[in-house]
Amino acid sequence: MSESTDVADFGSNRFVRALLSASTYLLGFIFFFPVLWMVLNGFKTEDQANGTPVFFFQPTLDQFRLVTESIPGRSSFGEVIINSFVIVLVSTMIAMILAVPAAFALSIRPVTKWRDVLFFFISTKFLPVVAGILPVYIIAREFELLNTRWSLIIMYTALNLPLAVWMLRSFFQEVPSELIEAARIDGASLRSQLTSIVLPIVAPGLAATGLLCFIFAWNEFFLSLQLNTSDAQTASVWVTGFESQREDFIAKLSAASTLVVLPVVVAGWVAQKRMIRGLAMGAIK
Repeated sequence: MSESTDVADFGSNRFVRALLSASTYLLGFIFFFPVLWMVLNGFKTEDQANGTPVFFFQPTLDQFRLVTESIPGRSSFGEVIINSFVIVLVSTMIAMILAVPAAFALSIRPVTKWRDVLFFFISTKFLPVVAGILPVYIIAREFELLNTRWSLIIMYTALNLPLAVWMLRSFFQEVPSELIEAARIDGASLRSQLTSIVLPIVAPGLAATGLLCFIFAWNEFFLSLQLNTSDAQTASVWVTGFESQREDFIAKLSAASTLVVLPVVVAGWVAQKRMIRGLAMGAIK
């Protein structure tokens, strides 16, 4: 009786696990399918992309050639990619450089009223960006920063800094206090404690935080549209230039979107191991 019960339980558990696995794969496919369809449309002709959905077709690179060729009066693909990389990488580096000492001070060496400081950081995310665009636009115009890379570098740094501080603080709290105390007893300075003890331990957390800041800055659209639409246009705004009133732009728009999301996919794939290790340290719960 006991053996038959165990066999039945084992079979039931195996069925439940198989059902959960199948449901997970199905849910993942549902979320991924729009991206897959976008990529497929990029390899179709406009007639195929705008007509009845076609899964089997002769792939073509015509749309990718069209979106990457230089057109008078429009920023080229190479220009917008360079602009985006410069803006995103510089803003991410500045945000990380500022966030590391701030998170260190709020976790391992807490400052006075550190809870108020944390609340101030996160409260800056409460205000919708559109609500503050007018004063930002006026300030950027007065300092002659409109249509320059620096306008977006400053804004992306400000947007990502609260996220970076909160995440890094959680990572720093995972560092054993005994290691820092031992280094302090050995005469290590505050800078040495940070660079020699803390940062090597939280390296996966640094990678995860940096990658998230990179993705958020790369995908940002509203500020780029308002502050920087001509001389230093970013990829997210460049994509919208392929829309038209005629319904013959789906394939070109899909090809352009595929090219724009490719750097983020590559960055995530390269950093996936450190990303997973970093998130597993407890920053996102």
